[in-house]
Amino acid sequence: MDRVALRGLKARGHHGVFPREREEGQTFIVDLVLGLDTRPAAADDDLTKTVHYGIVAEEAVAVVEGEPVNLIETLAERIAQTCLKHEGVQEVEVCVHKPDAPITVPFDDVTVTILRSRA
Repeated sequence: MDRVALRGLKARGHHGVFPREREEGQTFIVDLVLGLDTRPAAADDDLTKTVHYGIVAEEAVAVVEGEPVNLIETLAERIAQTCLKHEGVQEVEVCVHKPDAPITVPFDDVTVTILRSRA
């Protein structure tokens, strides 16, 4: 299976279990790796035979900017389901970064990574 990757999609969301996270919001970063067969698109040089990653990026950002959830696990699942709606996408790996998570010790990042497929 071939891979199309989008890395570092940034959006502001109001996700989290604490009131401050819901009220103030914070930046989330999303990495996507879409699994699909790109051979038909490459053979015909035809965008309609692959996934339009610009549209996927816009949809993923819309999920982050949309309805708040408590957990980034839930956010990752919603993004994955959005990606799998695209014809040809057989699987997707979603990594949601929460670099401003409310943690009391020094840290670089918090991530949740999931892998989902049509099967």
